[in-house]
Amino acid sequence: MRQFLPDFGQELAHSLVGCQSLAMEPTPELVGHLVATTGLTPAEARRVVGDVVAYYAEPVQEVVRRRHAELKTRGMRNPEIFACLAGELSQRVVAAPELSERQLRRMIYG
Repeated sequence: MRQFLPDFGQELAHSLVGCQSLAMEPTPELVGHLVATTGLTPAEARRVVGDVVAYYAEPVQEVVRRRHAELKTRGMRNPEIFACLAGELSQRVVAAPELSERQLRRMIYG
């Protein structure tokens, strides 16, 4: 099934899903910086970088669905959830386009 950004008509980066570049091998400089500033071992620093890259590689639709379910279990109602999701999406390293409540609802319920 092709996914798209409803108001923009742009295809999501399906070609990047499973792409080797998403399994980024951290540079020695990055590992060295993390080791020096956090006290992590080199192996732990590499694992942290891998975890962060995987976290941000999650497609917007999956983030919206996952967070909606999490916030629903905390007793939040949709208007609160949609406001929370909009704020969270705008703070991602590569911010998602601004999505309307209708677009968020369509991602969750189809």
